[in-house]
Amino acid sequence: MENFVQFQKLFTEYLQIEKNASPYTVEYYNHDLEEFFSFLRQEGIGTFQEVDQQCIRLFLTILFDKKLSRRSVSRKISSLRTFFKFLEREEIINTNAFLLITLPKASNPIPGFLYEEEMVKLFESNDAETPIGQRNLALLEILYGTGIRVSECQQLRIKDIDFSIGTLLVKGKGNKERYVPFGSFADKALQLYIHDGRKQLLEKSEVNSESIFLNARGTPITTRGIRSILNKMVEKAALTIHVHPHKLRHTFATHMLNEGADLRTVQELLGHESLSSTQVYTHVTKDHLRNIYLNSHPRAKDRNNG
Repeated sequence: MENFVQFQKLFTEYLQIEKNASPYTVEYYNHDLEEFFSFLRQEGIGTFQEVDQQCIRLFLTILFDKKLSRRSVSRKISSLRTFFKFLEREEIINTNAFLLITLPKASNPIPGFLYEEEMVKLFESNDAETPIGQRNLALLEILYGTGIRVSECQQLRIKDIDFSIGTLLVKGKGNKERYVPFGSFADKALQLYIHDGRKQLLEKSEVNSESIFLNARGTPITTRGIRSILNKMVEKAALTIHVHPHKLRHTFATHMLNEGADLRTVQELLGHESLSSTQVYTHVTKDHLRNIYLNSHPRAKDRNNG
């Protein structure tokens, strides 16, 4: 039997060194590989060379039996296809059976977003007189005002802020850097937090951290911590909505497009490699434009019949 773990380690090094993949991407790949290796052991398959179309179809059946979404299954198959392409390159296998498998068509759900009135309630739920309130307000302003990912927000350092021109240096997927502008509200919230609340939080820790966002103990906040903060904001604002950091990213993109920003600009601000990733937001703007048209054009609808 082949040592599956040995090849997993080699593949991980390939992702980190050659592909410059983020820790989150590597984690997803490893999770998918471990699930597939477990399946191979259960089926008594001891070498990668034995993996054929029939084997993969059985694996697909098991995944769908677990009630996984098409999107989740597609991602797993895509991960394994990349792994077997790596094995083929390393001459561990002769052919990549995953190339012959058609990915199940993933559903393309409409991204959830918040209305401006809901955002106002979230902002008003923070007490800017306390260190934690100042931090939460700055956090919300940055997530909504820039559209950056929660992982990108968590990694921000003091040196990444340039107040003179109102930009953040953000490290995105694959350690790709981009400059993202922020507005006057985020500027004001950041200035207050950094010069007041953050200093008070730092005093609670023995480590002089460079991270912008700190927890109540004065140490760098985690992505889980950011999600928890948002949940508490929603409770405090008495909203019956579910807010996660990515929903603020969706809200940023939707509000930008609704106010007339072009797709290419939003793509660059979000750090999307392809325009297709950004186009998912155009459905909202189409609805928005249609509503404006129906309510504004004299001959859009019969006024007498409503």
